[in-house]
Amino acid sequence: MIYIADSYAWIEYFIGSKKGEILKKLFLDEKNKFLTVECCLAEIKGWCLRENQDFEKLIKIIKSNSNILSIIEYDWIDAAKEKFEQRKLQKTFGLIDAMILTKQKELNCKIISCDKHFKNLSSVIFMD
Repeated sequence: MIYIADSYAWIEYFIGSKKGEILKKLFLDEKNKFLTVECCLAEIKGWCLRENQDFEKLIKIIKSNSNILSIIEYDWIDAAKEKFEQRKLQKTFGLIDAMILTKQKELNCKIISCDKHFKNLSSVIFMD
């Protein structure tokens, strides 16, 4: 199975929380492949700055466990449409979440997250 791990999932994994155990267990199955959308790296860097964490160490962990998905112009355009549609249902649905959802639909994979915006969406493993 292919999974997109979002920023929230990575952070829970890094702090070793109970929620993060879900991602850790998925890493153990060699059949699973993991992706990280590059815009999530900016969110993780922001978290590192706020929490005084070593981003260089964490990005090495991310890169050793997942492939980084580059974003191109048309991805942003598609994400803007996805954000518009999601905002009809969730008023605070953001552009980064829309980008992750856009890539999930494009690649027909699953998202791993504990972000409330993904809770009731299909193809999401929600980390409770």
